[in-house]
Amino acid sequence: MRLDEIPMPSAIAARPRDTRGYPVLAITPWSDGTPDFAATSTARILVCAVERRCSICGTPLGKGPVWRVVAAGEAAAIARAQGDGVAYSNAAKTVEPPGHHACMLYAAMVCPYLARPTGRRGTDATVPDARFSRGEAHGSSEGLTGAVAAFDGYEFEVTQAVLFRFGALRSFLPYASGDEHLAALREAIAALPAAADPCPAWLLNDDSAAEDRAARYA
Repeated sequence: MRLDEIPMPSAIAARPRDTRGYPVLAITPWSDGTPDFAATSTARILVCAVERRCSICGTPLGKGPVWRVVAAGEAAAIARAQGDGVAYSNAAKTVEPPGHHACMLYAAMVCPYLARPTGRRGTDATVPDARFSRGEAHGSSEGLTGAVAAFDGYEFEVTQAVLFRFGALRSFLPYASGDEHLAALREAIAALPAAADPCPAWLLNDDSAAEDRAARYA
């Protein structure tokens, strides 16, 4: 699907855009007025974690479950557990921060790397216990590219990066291609409140403001 064919949550629509028209995530760093989609900002992630904000739109998560996009391997593990009739539990830490239901559905559809198994990384990335190479394919596992999943909460710690651990699984929406979630995205957008809280200035396009905010928590 083309970008203009995908429904956009209002909080994402209010975000700064790049020259192509793509909304810039709250955790994406900026340099000289240009967003760097190939990287994530540890400072911005820390602010979102402490203030319980969506990593996509930067507005409050509110009460209740939090959502994230899980990779193919974890999606397959969850599917197997559900098929066996057992509760899924995973104590592994991840660098992937949480967000709103609608925002994560949107990300799974729009992000080229998340949306399909042939999506490839645009740059090298190193996080604790893992290294990802430019050009590495997202891949699939047991027919799944990933899933949008809800958990009953999260905790985090700060090392070289902000590492998250999520609570009990509450909802699981697997996919082979992100556009399978079009109907779910429309439903999630329809369920959003009429007026959302605005994103704070320190999670827009001023990285110095984000760094200053994070320094209060570090």
